[in-house]
Amino acid sequence: MLSIQTTQLNIPTGMIDLGIGQPSPSLLPLDILRQAADHRLSQADPSLLAYGAEPGDGYFRLALAEFLSRHYGAAVSADHLFVTAGASQGLDLVCTLYTQPGDTVFVEEPSYFLALRIFADHHLKVVGIPMDGDGLSIEALEAKLVEHRPVFLYTVPVFHNPSGLTLSAARRNRLVELSEQYDFLIVADEVYQLLTHNSAPPPPLISFDRLGTVLSLGSFSKILAPGLRLGWLQGRPALLDRFINSGLLDSGGGLNPFTSAIVRSVIESGWQEKHLNQLNRVYQQRAAALSSAARRLLPENVSFVEPYGGFFLWLQFPEAVDVERLLPDLRQRNLNVQPGVKFSSRNGLRNYARLCFAYYDIEDLEEGVARLAGALTP
Repeated sequence: MLSIQTTQLNIPTGMIDLGIGQPSPSLLPLDILRQAADHRLSQADPSLLAYGAEPGDGYFRLALAEFLSRHYGAAVSADHLFVTAGASQGLDLVCTLYTQPGDTVFVEEPSYFLALRIFADHHLKVVGIPMDGDGLSIEALEAKLVEHRPVFLYTVPVFHNPSGLTLSAARRNRLVELSEQYDFLIVADEVYQLLTHNSAPPPPLISFDRLGTVLSLGSFSKILAPGLRLGWLQGRPALLDRFINSGLLDSGGGLNPFTSAIVRSVIESGWQEKHLNQLNRVYQQRAAALSSAARRLLPENVSFVEPYGGFFLWLQFPEAVDVERLLPDLRQRNLNVQPGVKFSSRNGLRNYARLCFAYYDIEDLEEGVARLAGALTP
């Protein structure tokens, strides 16, 4: 029988893949999007099928600005928003329009491994900056700024992927000061800002922007559904002009006008708010279950920071453990994780692994940790 693949994932039967970094199918809101599509199409407005306005549909950006203002605790202007086909495309556009091959960009060490793939596609020189318990090390950054002149620094400032760490408010302020002093752009991947389990994180990094040195990436992939391929860039109009006036948009118009019209109905109806609340309840339970299983079942010399938001648990093993070399054994046990080396800009972090709690239910999360523990037992 012909097998036709329709999604990015193709998980073998019986496999628990804790390396997956996306919501489980049970959390994808089919009913909400069906009702939103019915509502929007019932308006008999053919404009959503036309080439879109370059910054994105104005009514959608107004709805998004109101939604973000409520959650960020600070006013967000629609004029500071540019619609993208997801955060990944937004990051690729930043590279396309702001860099040339051979330019230097700074990243955290560890950093989101697929962002590193995008930087490699653009032939950029990547320099890693270490992190500690409060996020990106500002002291290490200042030392690197003496040696290099980056075009931008890419950071995941809240519920970091993969470490789960959050950049402190004091460091956010100092980071912005350094971007002004050394004339580099901060590209803040803030897709986890709204996925908080207990207490609110610091205001988004874009809130600390003063002179237009910060671009924030946001996405509905984490708070609604990744198949929408809908996200946004937030920044000063002077920064967004380069995107709005690009050849890509001059040729094709604004990105995702049809999808953004439907998501506008999701926001204006209050369905986005309800769905976000449900996600945070589920993720809080799953994060607690994964952490509890790791504490109970893994050896005492395996450490991690309790996740209070986002998607991930970042495990540190003893130096002698190379997680990449452990993968064949894990797969024999029907388990997969993301090895730490994938998140390193310098082929390090080999004794780390990223586990995701967003995709699986509690029973499978606990079973996955049990399988990992079995692989670590002599």
